[in-house]
Amino acid sequence: MKRSEVNRILEDTIEFLEQRNFFLPPFAFWTSKDWKSKGHEVDEIRDNLLGWDITDFGRGDFNKFGLVLFTLRNGNDNNPKYIKPYAEKIMIVEENQKTPMHFHFKKMEDIINRGGGNILLELYNSTDDRQLDKNIPLRVSLDGILKEFSPGEIIRLTHGESITLSQGVYHTFYAEDGKGKVLMGEVSQVNDDKTDNRFLEPIGRFPEIDEDEEALHYLCFEYPNLNTL
Repeated sequence: MKRSEVNRILEDTIEFLEQRNFFLPPFAFWTSKDWKSKGHEVDEIRDNLLGWDITDFGRGDFNKFGLVLFTLRNGNDNNPKYIKPYAEKIMIVEENQKTPMHFHFKKMEDIINRGGGNILLELYNSTDDRQLDKNIPLRVSLDGILKEFSPGEIIRLTHGESITLSQGVYHTFYAEDGKGKVLMGEVSQVNDDKTDNRFLEPIGRFPEIDEDEEALHYLCFEYPNLNTL
């Protein structure tokens, strides 16, 4: 992705969040200059990949396969310094913009429609060899109500609705055509994008950035460490 595209997405996202009256913590708006004054007091942000995350999943077509995320809080199963057992994200999902089919090995999560349009999800159980199980129905909780769905059946979440996704459940999601983009929340166990994601097809989780202009804000995998400032 080009840095100019990332910056445009950030500007559009910040404007959308302001319209939805969803407020981010101050570090969301730190610039590269701000980061030069930060020391070990912000290690939790660096170590746990808090903040902005924009990806095209290595497909080179953000509008078709892409996602904007902001991780508000997160623990770290690989670092005893951080004992927080939960995570929270906010995501912006465009109409017909898919997050590729995937599941998590360790993380259970709730996906919540916080406003905007409708979220559409497609779910499958996973087989022992980590493929889609196209035969066995799924039983999932929607706001505390247990429901059964056929494999791949479209599940619609309207404003305020949520769904609980257990470990090993394949899922893809996107915003419903004609209903507008969605402010989507995620409350979960600790998030680990480096080892806990199983995508059905190989993808690039964090994009390579073509630096055609200066960064508006760092993405979560770009934070400078102390010896490079």
